[in-house]
Amino acid sequence: MKKAISIFWFRRDLRLTDNAGFYHALKSGHPVLSLFIFDKNILDKLPEDDARVTFNYQTIEDLKKDLQAHGSDLLVKYGKPEKIWSEILGDYEVAAVYTNHDYEPYARERDDNMAEFLTSEKIAFKTYKDQVIFEKNEILKADQTPYTVFTPFYKQWHAKLNSFYTKAYPTQKYYKNLLPAKNLPLPSLKEMGFEKSKLNFPKLSYKSKLDSYAKERDFPALDSTTHIGLHLRFGTLSIRKAVRDAIEAKSNIWLSELAWREFYMSILWHFPYSAADSFKKQYDKIKWRNNEDEFKAWCEGNTGYPIVDAGMRQLNQTGWMHNRVRMVVASFLTKHLLIDWRWGETYFAEKLLDYEMASNVGGWQWAAGSGNDAAPYFRVFNPELQTKKFDPKLEYIKKWVPEFGTKKYAQPIVEHTFARERVLKVFKAALANS
Repeated sequence: MKKAISIFWFRRDLRLTDNAGFYHALKSGHPVLSLFIFDKNILDKLPEDDARVTFNYQTIEDLKKDLQAHGSDLLVKYGKPEKIWSEILGDYEVAAVYTNHDYEPYARERDDNMAEFLTSEKIAFKTYKDQVIFEKNEILKADQTPYTVFTPFYKQWHAKLNSFYTKAYPTQKYYKNLLPAKNLPLPSLKEMGFEKSKLNFPKLSYKSKLDSYAKERDFPALDSTTHIGLHLRFGTLSIRKAVRDAIEAKSNIWLSELAWREFYMSILWHFPYSAADSFKKQYDKIKWRNNEDEFKAWCEGNTGYPIVDAGMRQLNQTGWMHNRVRMVVASFLTKHLLIDWRWGETYFAEKLLDYEMASNVGGWQWAAGSGNDAAPYFRVFNPELQTKKFDPKLEYIKKWVPEFGTKKYAQPIVEHTFARERVLKVFKAALANS
C-alpha cells in the first residue's frame, strides 16, 4: 500500500522560505511532495519568446536545486491542471493538497474547480494567504463594504499593520518533512514551445535604494526604483519581508506603494468585472477613436512626444518602464489619442516583465479616469510639463530616443491643447448621458 503524502502546489510563491502554504503543508503530518505545473491554459496565449516564461523557468530550476539540497525534489508538469491532477492521483496516495490563494479571475475559477474535484476524491484542498498582507474582507469600511479610494484604504491598512501580519513563516524548521525524492522530470522550454529570452532580469537587491526612494523615485533617468515587481509577481520575494524592510528603513512612501498593490488586488477581488470593463461603468459609454495607425506609433515610440517615446522604447527593449513614465504614456494614449485603455493594458500585459493584472488594470483605469481615483476625469498629463519636472536635463529622453533634436525625429502626432479640448468634450458628452 502506498504511503499517504501531502502535496504543496507552487504557483506565485516560488521560494521555500517564508511561504505560508508550504509551511502548513510541512506541518501536515505527511511527507510533502513539491509540485509546479506549467499551465497550458496560460502558456498557450503567450508568444514563444515570452521573457516571463524564461524567468519562471529559471526560478523553477533554482527551486528544484534548493529542494534537492534537502534530499527532495520538485515535480514539474506541463499541461492543463485538471488533466495533470488526475494523473498525479494515479501515481500517489494523496491525503491533502496545499497551496496559496490567487486572486485573478482565471485563478479563482481554476481553484474552485480544483476544490470540487479534490473534494469528490475525498482529498482536502487547503489554501492560504501569502502574496499580500491583507486580503479579501480584511480591510473594509465601517459598513462592511470595500474601499474604492486608496487614501482611506491605506489609512486602515497602515493602522492594522503589525508584527503579527509581517512575521515570517519558519519553514526551515520543517524541511525534514519533505518527501525524499530525486530525478523528478523537468520539461524543457523547447518541449513547451518556448525559446529562452535574451532580456535581463532585475536582481533582487533593493535595500540600498530605500533611503533615497521618496526623493528620487519620480526621476526616470535615475535608477532609483526597486524593480521588485517581477519578484513579487512570481513570489521570489515574500511581501512580508518587503514590508518589514520598508518599516525598518522608515521608507513610508515605498510602504504606501506596496499598499497600492494590495489596494488594486482588493478591487479586483471585490469587483472582478473591472478586469475587462470600466470600474466606473458610465465610462464604457465613451466613444474612443481607436485609430490603429496612431496606436502603432504609440507602441513603437514614434509619437513625436519624447517622454512618451522614451518610455515605450524602454518597455520594448527591456520589458520594464519607469513608474512615473507609465502614468504619462497611459494618459497620452487614453487622453491625447482617445484610444481605449484596454488596448494599452493589453500591450503592457504582453511586454511587462512585472505584469500583474490587478495593478496593471488599476493603473490604466486610473490614467483613463474610469477607475479608482478621487480626481475627476479632466486631469490630462501634459508631457512637456512632465518632462520639465522629471527629466529636466533630458537624460532619460536622450538615452532612449537618440534621434531626438534631429530631423529624423517624428513630428508630434497631435497638438496638446487640441487633444486636451477634444478629450474633455468627448468624456463630458459620454458622462452627461449616464
